[in-house]
Amino acid sequence: MPAVQILAAVRREQAGRYYKNLTSQPDFGVELVSDIQDAFDILNQRGRATDILVLDHGVPFLYELVDEVRHRYPRILIVLVDEGADLSMPNFADAVSIDPFTDADLVRRITKLMSDRALETLRADSLPVVRQFAKELRNAAGEMGKQQVTVKTCKALNYDYVAFYRLENEGERLTLKAHDGPAPIMAVAPAASTPNDLMQTVSLNNESRIAQPQDTPNHPLVAKGRLGTVAAVPVVFSGNRYGVLLAFRDQPGTILQEHVLLLELMAAQLAAAISKELIS
Repeated sequence: MPAVQILAAVRREQAGRYYKNLTSQPDFGVELVSDIQDAFDILNQRGRATDILVLDHGVPFLYELVDEVRHRYPRILIVLVDEGADLSMPNFADAVSIDPFTDADLVRRITKLMSDRALETLRADSLPVVRQFAKELRNAAGEMGKQQVTVKTCKALNYDYVAFYRLENEGERLTLKAHDGPAPIMAVAPAASTPNDLMQTVSLNNESRIAQPQDTPNHPLVAKGRLGTVAAVPVVFSGNRYGVLLAFRDQPGTILQEHVLLLELMAAQLAAAISKELIS
């Protein structure tokens, strides 16, 4: 599988240029669309993750697509290609290329964004809270103990409720194994996932998501208004899927990309710890 998964929304007459440029890199997996609805369909497709979204400025309804990506897919990076040099859109994209096909400018910007993302992860991994969590995880007894330490530590990061759902040995069903939060919320938390809900989607796609009450797929606690927003993060190690970590807050819109990054680091450490438990 290519190291970088790219979705490019481009004008139909420009598709050949983009395809030739982006597929010149062996570690790029590229899918091109010329319609925003097609882009939405791919982003919502089960079993497919996207790292980079490339947008040609001539494609209609770009703002709607960007709003959706920023809202629900916080870890997707956006590159705007604006050969007309109209740079009057602050915070619209993570990078802008005005001369994409000269000296591989578009490829270089994508590569730099992915490199910066890796560096960002390394820096976050050095945070005191992450180091302390790693220590507590090592000292926790058994898989259940490690799951409980994880939800407790995440809860302390200013979340109102945190839950870990474990993937069953067969199929896609996930079951609630550890959670921490107010007793009324814990009492009504679903014991397992349902087909095509937020947990199953994140587990299958291996891609973090944020959901507000109006979003689909969702978690019942947010969809029914008991909590305002949730970040769902896959718990994966070396290609093995172990479950989904969920962190909730009362107020919608209060979980951001930087929060998801820290949750992903903790989920990765939990996954590594589960893996060790299973082979020990």
